[in-house]
Amino acid sequence: MRITKKTKYLEADSFFGFYDRLIKDTSKGRRIKKDGKRIRHSTIENYIYIRNLVNDFVRDTGFEPRLYLVNNLTAKEKEIAKKYNKKFITEFTDYLYTKKDLYDNYVGLVVKGLRTYYNYLNSELSIQVGDFHKSFYAPSEEVPIVVLTPEQLNYLIYDKDLNSKLPEHLVKVKDIFIFGCTVALRFSDLMKLKKENLQFYNNTYYLKVTSLKTGTNTSIKLPDYAVEILKKYIIKKDTLLPQHSNAWLNTCLKQLAKYLDFKEPLTKYRSKRGVKYIVYKNAAKKLHYTLADHITTHTMRRTAITTMLRLGMPDQVVRKISGHAAGSKEFYRYVEFAQAYVDEHTDKVFEKISQIEASKPIMN
Repeated sequence: MRITKKTKYLEADSFFGFYDRLIKDTSKGRRIKKDGKRIRHSTIENYIYIRNLVNDFVRDTGFEPRLYLVNNLTAKEKEIAKKYNKKFITEFTDYLYTKKDLYDNYVGLVVKGLRTYYNYLNSELSIQVGDFHKSFYAPSEEVPIVVLTPEQLNYLIYDKDLNSKLPEHLVKVKDIFIFGCTVALRFSDLMKLKKENLQFYNNTYYLKVTSLKTGTNTSIKLPDYAVEILKKYIIKKDTLLPQHSNAWLNTCLKQLAKYLDFKEPLTKYRSKRGVKYIVYKNAAKKLHYTLADHITTHTMRRTAITTMLRLGMPDQVVRKISGHAAGSKEFYRYVEFAQAYVDEHTDKVFEKISQIEASKPIMN
């Protein structure tokens, strides 16, 4: 469509056409971060995911997406555009909650993606659609951190009978999982490890990595059991660990969990519009999920960080290993979680003290 000074708004074809251009420009590297780095593939996948959700919304509801061109609008028409955009985000988020059954974090991700799209139109394509999108509310929720306790991690590392029970592919999965629970790397960084990341000096092995996500340099001294894991695989390929996709490894971790005694119930909560709901593994039987159900590749990094904190490593040292920024909100969720663990055991000690029968002082 040709845009002139008389054009008041662009309709659905242009809405999706420019969104496709956002995806293409990002994929081709024509859009980059402020620091000059390319935008990650996972972000592009999010753009595609959001585009498909908007398309489903239009198809299922008949809502007609528009892009109002604010420079061509009168004051009265700007009020109409404002009301339209409010109606769009209200009905779209209602659709995500009800029809798509999404929770706050997913809805928030979608809303943030739409903000990015409108910013792209304004700043990069010079199509002035206004700042209505700045009022789009992006909800969020605190999803509990699921980690292994130091005792459970010890079992995985040192139980000699466990490997004999596992099929060969799950032995490899267990090795990757243990290594990930030790070095606190993101899964993407873990799979990129090569021989040059392993350094040996002063009779000690070190793992040195630059994070793909943040560009942060990290270094960690490897314990003997982690070195033994690497020695099993390093002679076969250039990479330090067996290579698998995130999805495949998550599937295998569910299989591995069946061999582990991690069956205690772990209630799962999710939020919609700020209201928490219990999510059951089997809603009809009100059967809760277990720790084994929650184990994923994310559990590795979370377990490593919380284990270090739980066992007394100072925050700033853990942060240096994990690559978190000094003011990272994500990192302080780990700190709070580890403190809750300490508080729980402190409470148990004081509870025992309260139950001890007092002895009266001996009077002379």
